[in-house]
Amino acid sequence: MNPDLNALHPYPFEKLAALKASLTPPAELTHIPLTIGEPQHAPYAAALDALVAHQLEMARYPATNGLPTLREAIAGWASQRFQLKGLDAERQVIPVNGTREALFAFVQAALDRSRPAKVAIPNPFYQIYEGATLLAGGEPLYLDCTAENGFRPDFSAVNADTWRDVQIVFICSPGNPTGAVTPLDEFKQLIALADEHDFIIASDECYSELYLDESSPPPGLLQACAELGRDDYQRCVVFHSLSKRSNLPGLRSGFVAGDANLLVPFKRYRTYHGCAMSLPVQHASIAAWQDEAHVRANREAYREKFSAVTDVLAPVMDFPTPEASFYLWPAVPGGDDIAFTLRLFTEQHVSVLPGSLMGRPGQDGYNPGAGRLRLALVAELAPTLEAAKRLRQLVERG
Repeated sequence: MNPDLNALHPYPFEKLAALKASLTPPAELTHIPLTIGEPQHAPYAAALDALVAHQLEMARYPATNGLPTLREAIAGWASQRFQLKGLDAERQVIPVNGTREALFAFVQAALDRSRPAKVAIPNPFYQIYEGATLLAGGEPLYLDCTAENGFRPDFSAVNADTWRDVQIVFICSPGNPTGAVTPLDEFKQLIALADEHDFIIASDECYSELYLDESSPPPGLLQACAELGRDDYQRCVVFHSLSKRSNLPGLRSGFVAGDANLLVPFKRYRTYHGCAMSLPVQHASIAAWQDEAHVRANREAYREKFSAVTDVLAPVMDFPTPEASFYLWPAVPGGDDIAFTLRLFTEQHVSVLPGSLMGRPGQDGYNPGAGRLRLALVAELAPTLEAAKRLRQLVERG
């Protein structure tokens, strides 16, 4: 077996399950999980209808590059959403089976293991970034996201000698787990660093359509490129998904877009990888990318939920003002996120994810995820609000 498999950490949910294995929660309280970021809102109905309408196309092999109509729908959506002057549907877009699969695969294809291969990762982080790096023979470079830097990586703190060995920089905006949004100016500064040090920027933007201010959608990496007049999107790729936008996590549908010089060899890798999207899923995806009404309704439902939960928790817990995504990132009274999580489950039958399980300690031993919780506000309003009330009861109990 690949010896690099031994370097992989157990997934946070595995660690959490082991921690909870011997605990007995109160049977009289219904369990409310706020752990996994799996949307519970109704999936976009027209996409499901398209699946049924095209079900007989399961009898055909799909092409790796996807249907031209799907790539055109994606290019049209991205161009309008991020104010791009143009996105070549043939060369600058690849449909993928969700961002998780694509993020992992991209690192395998892009990393040059014949030379030093660092991959910069926001810390705490979505675990695929680290696992993909380790299995590609790379070395993670953890960039702490703390309250002091707005829960975003501080790229100015990385010295030139370190940049020399960096091949890929992962951005997650809006952030998981922090919800922080990268401003356009920071994207542009990172593009300048990529030009100087010759690395790839991989921007995970799967939460981009879940934002709280309808008049202020989060910017994206390609948008920053467009403002700089870089319509070739050199060194830049973005990852998007229908999982959160359209409540279709089981569809496993998304796309990668950006620099054709990176996507052409990535597509060749994917041809051997055998990960083409089935034709019914492609037709369902076309329906989803071409409709915005259901996305606006989805955002409104999250706004209502965030408002209600914030009213309950803000008086007793400290957390950054939510901008986007469906997470809250509160600090734990007393600072021990593991102990608080286990107590919350034992006393209130509510499951949350300790922040320390999503981060890694640096050389100074500091884990920037420690002392915080990730609350995934993915269920309908009533159970989510009930979980917030139980959480507040525990905090007030002391």
